[in-house]
Amino acid sequence: MARLFEYEGKEYLKGAGIAIAQGEVVSTAKEAREVATKLGKPVVVKAQVWAGGRGKAGGIKLADTPEEAEKAANNILGMEIKGFPVRKVLVEEKLDIAKEYYAGVVPDGSWTSRCPVLMFSTEGGMDIESVPEDKIFRIKLDYLKGFPVYDALDLASSAGVSNELLKGMAGALSNMVEAFKKCDCNILEINPLIVTKGGKVIAGDCRMGVDDSASYRHPEMKIDIPREFPWEPSEFDVIGWGIEETDLRGSGFVMKMTLDESSTGYIGFHAIGGGAAMIGIDALSRVGLKAANFADTSGNPVGSKVYRVAKTIFAQPNIEGYLLAGFMISNQEQWHHAHALVKVLRDELPKRPGFPCVLLLAGNKEEESQKILKEGLEGLPGRIEIYGREHVEDSDFIGNRMVALVEEYRKEKGS
Repeated sequence: MARLFEYEGKEYLKGAGIAIAQGEVVSTAKEAREVATKLGKPVVVKAQVWAGGRGKAGGIKLADTPEEAEKAANNILGMEIKGFPVRKVLVEEKLDIAKEYYAGVVPDGSWTSRCPVLMFSTEGGMDIESVPEDKIFRIKLDYLKGFPVYDALDLASSAGVSNELLKGMAGALSNMVEAFKKCDCNILEINPLIVTKGGKVIAGDCRMGVDDSASYRHPEMKIDIPREFPWEPSEFDVIGWGIEETDLRGSGFVMKMTLDESSTGYIGFHAIGGGAAMIGIDALSRVGLKAANFADTSGNPVGSKVYRVAKTIFAQPNIEGYLLAGFMISNQEQWHHAHALVKVLRDELPKRPGFPCVLLLAGNKEEESQKILKEGLEGLPGRIEIYGREHVEDSDFIGNRMVALVEEYRKEKGS
């Protein structure tokens, strides 16, 4: 899921007819002071990061004067919140809050729904998971019909919104659903959805995530990598995404699992299918090894795509082994993997003699693929073990072989 910053999401809410506070996003403390001076009123300075919990982390500060706004921005810019460095802050007017609500639209894939669901609560300003169940009102949404104002009026009235606020609240909820549709969202939250003492309904915050597969329809969003990361995308992640972006023939997913390149025990991890990936990572964990990256080549990718994924995995400087985790009898033509891996390992192993490689490959064209691997890798200076369907359900065996080869490799290197 590609995430947008708060200030970006709010612009889409504004375009959908939902009121937002006056303000601007800036990248220096001096600019924060200038914006506060222009607004001429108390402001809120808010860190712009792809993470929740900004307030608790000190990433949201109130300022009554431009000088205080400058000081607040100076304190926030450069800090790190949940692994994300703060490079921008949103300086916006401090609202005169009378009441806070929560509103969110998320897809519900359960068999009873299979549609987006609007959640609304009179208890805003806190995580929805912390709100008592009886305070949350839900309604299934018809994606084609949208959420007409009359349905929004019924929902708001059922939740106990007062009569004088019903029209404004219903309009905001209906427009929110339209924004969710128009932006191809996977999630859209307004928390808090504020009612001011003057009776205005304003989006106090915005969390917007766009469906990865729909990001190409929104070039105006300037989404570099339509994936969700627990940290800022690294150069490795950018390279990995480039494989998928330029070749749609099967999956070729690669992303970093860790940013620690100083410790040992990391394995270049290459799975075939999501289930195989989970089994493989679990197999490594049980023997004290760790996946340096996550990679998946499934959906019958061509050899050139598998090659690019594996080469990216080998580009990691701290790995002590390579695992092809084909813990499934796949119906894709496995000889594409075999041809690609022969070329990759013939490129890489001469540079790192004795390097451990465990290759588990089973499924369609298995016999031909095993022959390609064994003949193509013969004589290479690596610790290469090749397995097929006889071990496809034996993750303990594969994990133990991987750790045994790694230990031999370490002794040989004297580390």
